[in-house]
Amino acid sequence: MTDDLMIDMAIKEGFSSAAVVDTADIVFDVSFRSYCEENLCGQYGANHSCPPSCGTPEDMKQKILRHNRALVLQTIWNIFNFQDKSSIDAVKRNHRDYAFSLIEKLEQKGCHGLMVGASFCSLCTPCAITDGTPCLFPRRQYSCMSAYCIYVKDLADKCGMNYTYKDGVLPLFSMYIFD
Repeated sequence: MTDDLMIDMAIKEGFSSAAVVDTADIVFDVSFRSYCEENLCGQYGANHSCPPSCGTPEDMKQKILRHNRALVLQTIWNIFNFQDKSSIDAVKRNHRDYAFSLIEKLEQKGCHGLMVGASFCSLCTPCAITDGTPCLFPRRQYSCMSAYCIYVKDLADKCGMNYTYKDGVLPLFSMYIFD
């Protein structure tokens, strides 16, 4: 499958922008793990896909580098109040749903890979980890960019995508890692 076809599919699915990069060009920075440890999202230790359960920064980096390519996906949302958690949660769900719909179509065409989310995995609320049970959807489980310690601004710049989080603009980023 060509890069152009994947990008076209992403745009048709609802993404604002999409680009394909080599995974070797993704910059990782272990200092981003501290954002997870701050636990502002409430998922640290409470989600199979979040630290510390998801693995060390090096484990996460290697999950990505086992694949050659990444389809970088962006949506841009107008958010009038960055303190409005329900609005932000809704656009994160929309972004996730676009990604899953796209991934299903890519898999139907034989392109199998790994999703890296714009936010924590929210397939189950609460996550099964809270009951001490395994993930209910291990094939669809995904971790966020911060858990992978990805330098998202650098990635956005490489892809020619807007990374401005101000003036009511909320860009969200995710990736589909594949070979």
